[in-house]
Amino acid sequence: MVYVISKSGKVLMPTKRYGKVRRMLKSGMAKVVKRTPFTIQLLYDSEEYTQETTVGMDIGSRHAGVSAISGNKELLSGQFDMRTDIHDLMTERKMYRRNRRNRKTRYRKARFLNRGRKDKWVAPSVQWRVNAHIRIIDFLSKILPISNVVVEIAPFDTQKIMNPDISGVGYQNGVQKGFYDVREYCLWRAGYKSEYSGKKGILEVHHIIPQSMGGTDTPENLIVLTSDEHKQIHEGTIKITKRVTQKIKSLKDASDVSTIGQFIVSGLRKLGYLTEVTFGSITKSKRIATNLPKTHDTDALIIAGGDATTARTDSSCFAKFVRRQNRSLHKANLLKGGRKVVSTIRAAFDFQRFDKVLYNGEECFIYGLRTSGYFDLRKLDDTKIHASTNWKKLKRLESAKTLLIERQANVTIPLQLIEVGVSLPQRR
Repeated sequence: MVYVISKSGKVLMPTKRYGKVRRMLKSGMAKVVKRTPFTIQLLYDSEEYTQETTVGMDIGSRHAGVSAISGNKELLSGQFDMRTDIHDLMTERKMYRRNRRNRKTRYRKARFLNRGRKDKWVAPSVQWRVNAHIRIIDFLSKILPISNVVVEIAPFDTQKIMNPDISGVGYQNGVQKGFYDVREYCLWRAGYKSEYSGKKGILEVHHIIPQSMGGTDTPENLIVLTSDEHKQIHEGTIKITKRVTQKIKSLKDASDVSTIGQFIVSGLRKLGYLTEVTFGSITKSKRIATNLPKTHDTDALIIAGGDATTARTDSSCFAKFVRRQNRSLHKANLLKGGRKVVSTIRAAFDFQRFDKVLYNGEECFIYGLRTSGYFDLRKLDDTKIHASTNWKKLKRLESAKTLLIERQANVTIPLQLIEVGVSLPQRR
């Protein structure tokens, strides 16, 4: 599928007339404005008629699926992988800020008052996911004439996930009923002795899955240890067995999806998108009835109103959000004995991290830079292409962005379209 923009900048309907597109590019009647997905802009006046296009979005904490359909044809489908390092980076920034404040003793007047303002506040990692989903729709609106958007929201019942048999008053009569707090319940459950060794003494409660990795304060994620055992676990001398950790059900992704749904819908409506809402139970029943596989882009197809009779697109894409800049260059104070990490160079030989390059006829991305000029090349799914290849063997196709996109194996855009005026000039 080739996506088309008019001379005035209006988004038109995509086309599969590859021969005509190739001739227009060669004759100068059109130019390439985007390589992935392949998008051209007409350089002559034309009709700007478009058809209604519906975009379905399967939201998620780690993966989001999208599908755009018009009539009985799918125009685009794909999967977008979210970043999962926001929480860790915020924690790291908090550490550096506290250390800096302890080093500087002078008084600094508060720049703004941010305490006590919790109305409609969400955690930065959750807010980033909301913005990422809105950004996906904004990205699609630049290559497709979107008429309306259908978003699947999923208010998960976390108690039902932990206990499938719960019902009625069972929601009010949990295992912690009658106990002062969760710690008191865990000590009673353990018989006031270590659940690791059975020893008695000074007891402490330990998170099996750390909160920084999505662990919760639920009793299933807590284990009672002696103070010595607790210290040894944090030092790494003893470990909790996999049999214990595999029983833990993490609810972080479920709680994130339950939170971001309404924020995404309201954000899209504020931007002027005609947005509708559907639910996961409806999507599941339709998918089972049509006997379609369980994938993010297939769910998005059903959300958009498609079914088994919808002609699937040949322009499936896989996208991934990445970090714009690694700030580790500034983490260490070189004047006080700090050491700069070698792997954090910004650029080498006019290439930078996440540039899309062509190597031996295969498109891939630069995942690692070296000052010697030998780079680590991979696909977006971390498939290794070459661990250390010379920069002279590479041809840059696209500059690094925070949203990386690659075509899937089922894309059948003719090679001559890719070769006609698409590669970008080298940096100066």
